[in-house]
Amino acid sequence: MNVRGALSLDEIETFLENATIPLRVACRTPGDRLWMLSLWFQYRDGQLRCATSKEADVVRYLEHDRHVAFEVSTNDPPYRGVRGHGSASVSDDPDKEVLRELLERYMDGTENALGRRLLSEERDEVTIAIEPGRVYGWDFSDRRGGSDA
Repeated sequence: MNVRGALSLDEIETFLENATIPLRVACRTPGDRLWMLSLWFQYRDGQLRCATSKEADVVRYLEHDRHVAFEVSTNDPPYRGVRGHGSASVSDDPDKEVLRELLERYMDGTENALGRRLLSEERDEVTIAIEPGRVYGWDFSDRRGGSDA
């Protein structure tokens, strides 16, 4: 992974491991149009892993073209985040392992209406694994004016 910007690889990995904000992913459609979506993610073993329905449009798009751009960034000051590009792969997840982990991460568990709907037997789930090629990290905390109050 090629690292650029103000953050070290360790700082980037720490941010990605702890951030519970959606990952924004940009890809190309088979018609060569740009497409962007937000997905829950986890950072594991150098990859950004997401879960979605096997029927989601993005699955077809990534099977057409694996190249993606991505960003995970805060919406409120102090702004910080990571963006980059890489390649994505899609694999079946019949046990919904990644989805279960994401529900724990973002919803504090699977025992809720959304969890029950997403984990239903009728839904086929896949994992999207993004292998970052280049990442750029930033943190504008020092631009707050010197006060933590």
